[in-house]
Amino acid sequence: MTLIKSISGIRGTIGGNVGENLTPIDAVKFASAYGTFLKNSLQKDKLTVVIGRDARISGPMIHQLVMQTLVGLGINVIDLGLSTTPTVEVTVPLEKADGGIILTASHNPKQWNALKLLNNKGEFLSGAEGALILEIAESDSFDFADVDSLGTITEITDYMDKHIDEVLNLKLVDVEAVKSKKFKVVVDGVNSSGGIVIPALLKKMGVEVVELYCEPNGHFPHNPEPLKEHLTDICELVVKENADFGIVVDPDVDRLAFISNNGEMFGEEYTLVAVADYVLSKTPGNTVSNMSSSRALKDITEKHNGIYEASAVGEVNVVELMKKNNAIIGGEGNGGIIYPEIHYGRDALVGVALFLTHLAKQDLDVAALRASYPAYFMSKNKIELTPEINVDAILEEMQKRYANEKISTIDGVKIDLADSWVHLRKSNTEPIIRIYTEAPSQQAADDLAQKILQEIQEVVG
Repeated sequence: MTLIKSISGIRGTIGGNVGENLTPIDAVKFASAYGTFLKNSLQKDKLTVVIGRDARISGPMIHQLVMQTLVGLGINVIDLGLSTTPTVEVTVPLEKADGGIILTASHNPKQWNALKLLNNKGEFLSGAEGALILEIAESDSFDFADVDSLGTITEITDYMDKHIDEVLNLKLVDVEAVKSKKFKVVVDGVNSSGGIVIPALLKKMGVEVVELYCEPNGHFPHNPEPLKEHLTDICELVVKENADFGIVVDPDVDRLAFISNNGEMFGEEYTLVAVADYVLSKTPGNTVSNMSSSRALKDITEKHNGIYEASAVGEVNVVELMKKNNAIIGGEGNGGIIYPEIHYGRDALVGVALFLTHLAKQDLDVAALRASYPAYFMSKNKIELTPEINVDAILEEMQKRYANEKISTIDGVKIDLADSWVHLRKSNTEPIIRIYTEAPSQQAADDLAQKILQEIQEVVG
């Protein structure tokens, strides 16, 4: 059981001891700190915060605790109820709210939950703002409202539909082209809010939908991280149904993975590659992804005469670099699409609509589309952290061992080799070291990962 406090929010497992897990007291404390931060920084008479949650079992409990805490601070709440991360992000500016909180632990299993915090643009807070909230939480410096100044709660339950409309109104989304193809698609909604919103979007685009795990009851039928080893059911169903492809989202619908028509993974890394290929073909420009993402995006960007740049891992870092470099599309290799035309946040709905349009305009099936992109293969590994493991010492030693290679220390240590790379970093969301490798073949990527794991074991001793 664990509680992770970081600049990107608070995340932990439900139950257990205060300060060690995400207990009701920890949820109230952190919501109080966020509300206090908004009051201190915005200096407005009345603040409004948008709140939505994914379908995980602890959601309703955490939802009520957080909402009523904000009410106690004198802050008005717009309650979206069951929602998605990108929907909350879209709602904040549409409602002219002062901030937003999404209650989701994203791809973590069902025992986890978290508070993800947004500013008044519907974007994640900066590192400095997150650090300030942690300070406020530690100091207990909260000033709650008197009885005549309590906040109110307003329920608005149709924002997922409004989000769909915002996506369909994008210039590069061609609904008629998609309708003409009469696609058949299998959707794995991992029994969360994606099971509602993705089928609804597809149906509005004239797509026949086969639903798998689309009941939003929070009982995840498999590990909710959309990785190959968790997705055997949908891979089999795509083939059985003779579907054009499959769609998988995580519980809060900011990550997107596709299954090709042959039942093979399209590759989470290639979600962004394919969507960027389409966007860049219509609106040339620059791209950004994080340094744990595939080189394929760089290749595609340069094919369209754009400039690619890599940021530190973390959505806020990707967004910051996208703004700096005027990137017209970006995201993360975990299936996160960021398309500024609608908002600066990872959004599976946008990814689905743009991918469908791209596919409708190609005379290819999904497997052939995937084969048309540069072939890179990744190996994603991790080492569980224990108190005696000194992460900084490991990273320093690895840096020394590969001193003759191109090295970046913007985020952990990334070692660029001639035809491959390895990225070592401490996770922001779990007590682990992530070890990502990429090479021209799966065997080479796996071999490089095993070599690095072995070297780390030598360092740990």
